[in-house]
Amino acid sequence: MLKPFHPLNIVLLAGTIPLFLGVLLTDIAYFNTYEVQWKNFSSWLLVGGLVYCGFAMLWGLIDLARIGWRVRLQASYVLLLLAVWVLGFINALVHAADAWASMPTALILSAIIVVLVLAASWLGLSRSRTPEAA
Repeated sequence: MLKPFHPLNIVLLAGTIPLFLGVLLTDIAYFNTYEVQWKNFSSWLLVGGLVYCGFAMLWGLIDLARIGWRVRLQASYVLLLLAVWVLGFINALVHAADAWASMPTALILSAIIVVLVLAASWLGLSRSRTPEAA
């Protein structure tokens, strides 16, 4: 039987959602207005999302080492967070490009990241509700 997440892990996990969602929204604003400041906001939010995601992934890895690889739900959670972090890092590199040069790619990556972080959060928070894992 899995123990529920520690409250700090839930805060770290929940902190990634608004940050990466903010990246998507500011990328949409930049795509529609061509104001460079929206791209700067995206970059700042992206760094915050990477920090929160990195710590949540580290906490998930520690839990995974503690309970073992036999729990597929925890392994899926950690792998989703790893995918979010890697794509977020690639998105940060794309955002570092010249103003409009980053645009269709950054927007697409941001949308994919939001979907993945929502899936990771759903998996992680469902783990804290289930009394038994497969």
